[in-house]
Amino acid sequence: MRRIWRPMLLAVLLLAAFAYLNNGGLTAPRLAGPPTLLAHRGIAQRFDMAGLTNDTCTAARMLPPRHAYLENTIASMRASFEAGADVVELDIHPTTDGRFAVFHDWTLDCRTDGRGITREHSMAELQRLDIGHGYTADGGRSFPFRGQGIGLMPALDEVLEVFPDRRFLINIKSDDAAEGERLAAWLGQLPPAARDRLMVYGGDRPIATLRAALRDLRTVSRGSLRACLLRYAAYGWTSLVPTACAKMLVLVPVNIAPWLWGWPGHFLQRMQSVGSHVFVIGPYHGGAFSTGIDTPEDLARLPAGYPGGILTNEIEVIAAALGLSRAVGGERR
Repeated sequence: MRRIWRPMLLAVLLLAAFAYLNNGGLTAPRLAGPPTLLAHRGIAQRFDMAGLTNDTCTAARMLPPRHAYLENTIASMRASFEAGADVVELDIHPTTDGRFAVFHDWTLDCRTDGRGITREHSMAELQRLDIGHGYTADGGRSFPFRGQGIGLMPALDEVLEVFPDRRFLINIKSDDAAEGERLAAWLGQLPPAARDRLMVYGGDRPIATLRAALRDLRTVSRGSLRACLLRYAAYGWTSLVPTACAKMLVLVPVNIAPWLWGWPGHFLQRMQSVGSHVFVIGPYHGGAFSTGIDTPEDLARLPAGYPGGILTNEIEVIAAALGLSRAVGGERR
């Protein structure tokens, strides 16, 4: 019996030693540079997050305004980049006249003075609406942005024209494969360098269609992220990166990150080697909504000198906490 167990024990010990050395800090690559900041929704009005559902009208539960910016507008995006964002997230809907409207909600009733499903309108109709119409912080007694958002809903092509050299994360709001086909056709007309500055996330069906049509585009969906991380958990200790992780936006909850093989240096380098970008998000507790890295306390949960991506709802707070700002011309200082 001892003759059988000794080789097995030795093999286990050797594998454990290999896994430790292959993923431990002693062999971790030294990655330099500041973190990449992704501003979720850009600079936007914040709202009470308690008890949110997919149908919650967040404009009706706005917190007292601290600034005049509305999400998904050119002004908000510009302010986000000026505050220190490297990437700004925006939401899109196809329109009846063949364009993509940049707007968060599935319907118009909550934020605007319009009615109905957003994608059942033309871009011309949408740009006549007041996107600040429904915002209130006091239960409807006052509407501080009413009348100030007329004509401020941009189209995706307008955003890329205004910011030709900036990076964006595009959110497809549906799980419709046809929408993936439509966006793939539109993005396929862009030069490869312009497409390389874009990432897309959304439902499993449109993202699968996009990945099949545009293999150079970084994408993620709930299903593709699960496939990537589960496979990496199974054999990432070997340094092999699952093909499911290639050309992805890899979103990692801050409470899950320390359990990933080789976190942070090895993990970041391995994902970079397959063309993927890693962004840490807020802690995951099994619910439908995930937060960002939004406070200095959240930042403190990251390793010292962390050089990867950070998704935040509070770009001004996080950029300031990291000592990052923008100089004239868009360079960090």
